Amino acid sequence: MNDYRANRVAGHSYFFTVRLSGRDSTLLTDHIAAFGEAIRQARSRKPFHVDAWVALPDHAHAIWTLPPGDHDCATRWRAVKIAFSKSLGKSLGKSRAGAAPDTIWEPHYRQHPVGSDEYAGLVDYIHHNPLRHGLCGAPQEWPWSSLHRFIAAGMVAGSNSA
Repeated sequence: MNDYRANRVAGHSYFFTVRLSGRDSTLLTDHIAAFGEAIRQARSRKPFHVDAWVALPDHAHAIWTLPPGDHDCATRWRAVKIAFSKSLGKSLGKSRAGAAPDTIWEPHYRQHPVGSDEYAGLVDYIHHNPLRHGLCGAPQEWPWSSLHRFIAAGMVAGSNSA
């Protein structure tokens, strides 16, 4: 029942891993609304589709599909990192207010163009990542994942077989 496995690839789809600079940090899940808003702001400036995503305490995975002919992932991720960092500065006070994004985020991110033959496996990898890290007992128990959108749309069953 995994109907989401059809590859979007309108422009091209990319798998990403972005990490906070502190491996023991919980900023992403502690400030998930700010992270979501940072993504929305980036999408409003340079559109892309978020096919699948998961946010863990210190890193996130996502598959984005960019518009045809557009390969500019770097500008989009830079915008996300800056917006999230600014939001943290506002919410955490002056100690973070002047912090550059590279003090919160690792300077680079992992990017992998997604082929149609690996799309479904990467979506499953994203949705099962919290389970692999021991953060939940089943993928649908993790609140910060696109899996819930897939379940609500009837694309996958709400079981361990995400």
